[in-house]
Amino acid sequence: MAGARNNEFRELVSPFLRSKIAEMEERYGADDPKLQAITRQYLRDPLEDIIYPKERRRHYESEVNLQIDGQIVAGVERLYKRTVLIEPTTVCAAHCRWCLRGQYPIKTMTGDEIAVATKFIGSPDLRDDVNEVLITGGDPLMSQPLLALTLSEIRRNAPNIRTVRIGTRVIFQEPKKINSNLLDILARYPDFNFEFGVNVNHPIEFWPECIEAIHRLQDNGVRFYNQHPLLRGVNDDLDTLIELYDLLREHEIEAHYIFHAIPLRGMNHHRTSLREGAKLAGKLSSCGHFSGRAKPRYAVLSDIGKIVIYDGVILDYRESDNAFLLQSAFKLEDRQKWVPGWQLPESVDIDNEGFMRTWYKDAILDQKYSSENVNSFHLSN
Repeated sequence: MAGARNNEFRELVSPFLRSKIAEMEERYGADDPKLQAITRQYLRDPLEDIIYPKERRRHYESEVNLQIDGQIVAGVERLYKRTVLIEPTTVCAAHCRWCLRGQYPIKTMTGDEIAVATKFIGSPDLRDDVNEVLITGGDPLMSQPLLALTLSEIRRNAPNIRTVRIGTRVIFQEPKKINSNLLDILARYPDFNFEFGVNVNHPIEFWPECIEAIHRLQDNGVRFYNQHPLLRGVNDDLDTLIELYDLLREHEIEAHYIFHAIPLRGMNHHRTSLREGAKLAGKLSSCGHFSGRAKPRYAVLSDIGKIVIYDGVILDYRESDNAFLLQSAFKLEDRQKWVPGWQLPESVDIDNEGFMRTWYKDAILDQKYSSENVNSFHLSN
């Protein structure tokens, strides 16, 4: 989902979204919360120009730094044992203003790079551990020929792969791209378990065209899951999230993660505090207003990977930079095995059992914490 040119993440809104924004403005008015739930996601805000100290353009570093058959492995990341990520293109149909990869450079892999990447995925060093590929970017559905090539190379070079996940927002940004050609491409691989990961943030995004696109894919064997950020002014209230998760279940989309919005440059106005998110997640876990089968896990995307916020995960608070110390179950030795050459980030230290702990920057709000009140975070497991 990269889109930075000359260090600027340009505004990009798909024709489908522009038509929906115009319809909603005419129907509801410019100040309606449902309209703002979309415009806050896609229209550039001057608040993006406010950069706080120590905010970064990149989130985490997990690219592999290897060669195979004398060629550099490019476009591949690995954070976890079973899953390898490949990014055929970083082009998107629209630019989400809260994007994890918004400040990354635009890049599209060549056919040779894809071949090398899939040979790495199927190499002896990985084949006994890795059984899943996440195809992301960018949005893999922006180039169907490139997606077709990637799937073909995975089958040819990585027979260990059983599950292929595709991260996409095209379904909710330009649903006409879910066409017969895409279905034909997926149908060539009945041996793959296809899972589509989407980012639906608000109930209003379930437009009829998007629902139709979801059902077309589901009718062809695709399973869906949703993971999305908690965004200030978009979905940071209980009623909106209850409606969202009811719709996800209605359309057979698994509620996977709700993420605390990440600390990247120009994004502070999108972020709630970690405390606000934890309080909201606690209400979701035990409110009784909707089925427990539809409830997500609340997590942060830290420097070392996803950390679900349970009791006991938040260890300390550092007022000097408004950061929380989070306990992970990631071991340094595992990460360096999976990503050779991986360096321990400055935000991370190791506990007595060899597990990594990381400092995570909270949103910059008026509310202040202290190391003494960290234990006031209470979540239901």
